[in-house]
Amino acid sequence: MIILGIESSCDETAIALVKDGREILAHTINSQTELHQSFGGVVPELASRQHVESIHPLLNQTLSEANMMLQDVDAIAVTVGPGLEGALLVGISTAKTLAYLLDIPLIPVNHLHGHIYAHFLTDSPPQFPFLALLASGGHTQLVHCKDHSQFELISETRDDACGEAFDKVARLLGLGYPGGPAIEIIAKQGNKEAYKFPKAMKNSLEFSFSGLKTAVMQTIQKNPSFNKEDVAASFQDCVISTLLEKSLSALKELNCKRLVLCGGVMANRTLVNIFQESSKKKKIDCYALSPILCTDNAAMIASAAFYCKNNKVKKEDLIGIKPMSNLAV
Repeated sequence: MIILGIESSCDETAIALVKDGREILAHTINSQTELHQSFGGVVPELASRQHVESIHPLLNQTLSEANMMLQDVDAIAVTVGPGLEGALLVGISTAKTLAYLLDIPLIPVNHLHGHIYAHFLTDSPPQFPFLALLASGGHTQLVHCKDHSQFELISETRDDACGEAFDKVARLLGLGYPGGPAIEIIAKQGNKEAYKFPKAMKNSLEFSFSGLKTAVMQTIQKNPSFNKEDVAASFQDCVISTLLEKSLSALKELNCKRLVLCGGVMANRTLVNIFQESSKKKKIDCYALSPILCTDNAAMIASAAFYCKNNKVKKEDLIGIKPMSNLAV
């Protein structure tokens, strides 16, 4: 079964062709990072306009790379949420049009499920059940994945998402957007023991990063001669240890031995290395992805759709597919 996936939930326009949920035939991504850098973050209106400009050329490029025609596609998959409503609408409108014209099913996909299913595009996908740590610019969650489409939310952030905290702290340090890669780079030259930042909700599996962001801001304000590299290293270490401690606690509570890392924050190789080293010591199987599959892409959407084929929408029901900006896991 060949599924054409469409992703436009935030600032990446992406199209992919995936066979049987596992084999990527082609996938293309148009990143808007440069467009939003001068604003220090994603501007929703600009993102939507860029999706409109990019989506059709990307579709043609993807088909060309796979040496395929639209008539070779068996179903269309599209992200319906969560995300920016205007951005989602571009992808959904395109998907509905294609499904209608080709008279093939449309499969709506939860973007968060997509990040988890990115692991099924690898040579060694995880076996159920497993615990997924999903960390991105908009979400930080622990999800117990019992089987396909059987996901239980264990905990999530009460305020800022992990990736959002990276972006905000990077802005405080004058590093620009996106913040995650910039902080990881300069943190390598810093002393992670230089500053002791607080960890919120120590006795809970829930996350909170707003207090950490505030602590970094106060440290910078009180110390005009602060060392940028040391602050970055100390902040990053606090985030990583928080994510690791809560993940290990959840694994213990669930009596689970498989941990799956997904979401854009997992492109951070320092984080992944620490998780894998700790997991090995505790005899936990830790699954990580290449950076390209951590960030938003359409291949993961097509893969998720294959394993959720029961969600197919028929031609006569396409009008009911709408953006769900606050869709939960």
